Amino acid sequence: MVKEMLTGNLAAAWGARLAEVDYIPAFPITPQTEIIEALSKWIDNEVMDAKFTNMDSEHSMITAAGTAAATGARVFSATSSQGLLYGFEMLYNIAGWRVPLVLINVSRAVAAPITLEPDHNDILSARDTGIIQIHVETCQEILDTILLAYRLSEDERVLLPVLINMDGFYLSFTREPVLIPDKKKIREFLPEYHPKHAFFKASKPMAQGVAVLGGSAYSYFKYQLHLASLNAIGVYNEVANDFKEIFGRSYPAIEEFMMEDAEYVLVMSNSFTVKGKAAIKSFREKGIKVGLLRLRLIRPFPKSELRLLMNGKNAVAVIDQNISPGSGGILFNDVSSALYHEKHRPDVLLSFIGGLGGKDISLTEFNYIIGEMQKSVETGIVPETQLLYTENDMRQIDKFQKIAGKM
Repeated sequence: MVKEMLTGNLAAAWGARLAEVDYIPAFPITPQTEIIEALSKWIDNEVMDAKFTNMDSEHSMITAAGTAAATGARVFSATSSQGLLYGFEMLYNIAGWRVPLVLINVSRAVAAPITLEPDHNDILSARDTGIIQIHVETCQEILDTILLAYRLSEDERVLLPVLINMDGFYLSFTREPVLIPDKKKIREFLPEYHPKHAFFKASKPMAQGVAVLGGSAYSYFKYQLHLASLNAIGVYNEVANDFKEIFGRSYPAIEEFMMEDAEYVLVMSNSFTVKGKAAIKSFREKGIKVGLLRLRLIRPFPKSELRLLMNGKNAVAVIDQNISPGSGGILFNDVSSALYHEKHRPDVLLSFIGGLGGKDISLTEFNYIIGEMQKSVETGIVPETQLLYTENDMRQIDKFQKIAGKM
């Protein structure tokens, strides 16, 4: 085992390399290009035995990934933001084909207005495609999750693509110490891929719902996909337990932070949970019993685990780094629907939007969230979804407006 300082992008490239992938169709887009640059260099230098193809677009890239996976190849690719949306049609196809592969998305806010900094509207727009989604926090977790994702994706009870999300810039270009596991341990956890399902081999034909006529057949195959996704929760827990036994690192579907006696709970995902954890520590020093839940497995959504962890809490605040215009926070809707029928659900459930376009979530804003939770518990009045926005943010807008007025 070797420890190296790696960016999130290089950690992703190492994950694909250690998984011994066969094929990498690719198309560059900021901020994920470093991933495919590293992989293409390793293949060119013959330290990786894989086929690399630079495609003409993300649509072609995802098509190539799906068709290669359908022949039994172990496939990896990466994209971001507008690139993910450009290939969006094929996301539904590769899920419907039931092909196991791993695709990583380096989150970047979606235009317009255009920016290079992250939020999660790109990745969460794909939540209904049928593809499994895992969202990560650290560079180590990126590498480890790629290995874990192949085990999950290739399991006969699942057979679905996995889409891993990491935050652009905040994680993709941040260097952190990363343990690179021994190849022997990796092969113990992730053996060579020899699919029992033969897909498109003439000697072993297999029924697949690629084209159907009529709603009955369509409903049948679509519901099969839904059941496979539900299976993925149990399989994920098995695979995560195996990973912990072999490598000693734990990746539950929902991560708990200082939850033992928590009365107030923040719910977050991705790299900004580091900011949330720092805020939790400061609240604990003041005697406020606050904990944090990090949503790691986003699709399928781990409702049962969430209900147990939320049972009997005073107040819960979901901080969405996304916005569904006209509705509010996407994950807030998932959390609230999961808790709706629970007898001992939290007394108060609040929704906040923060971190859009990479905007910082400051300690001042976390303080405001806690104050709103306490106020709602005392008064029974729950406010509508609130945007986290400081006076300093507003001063910047005023400055821009004055500049624009002089032009």
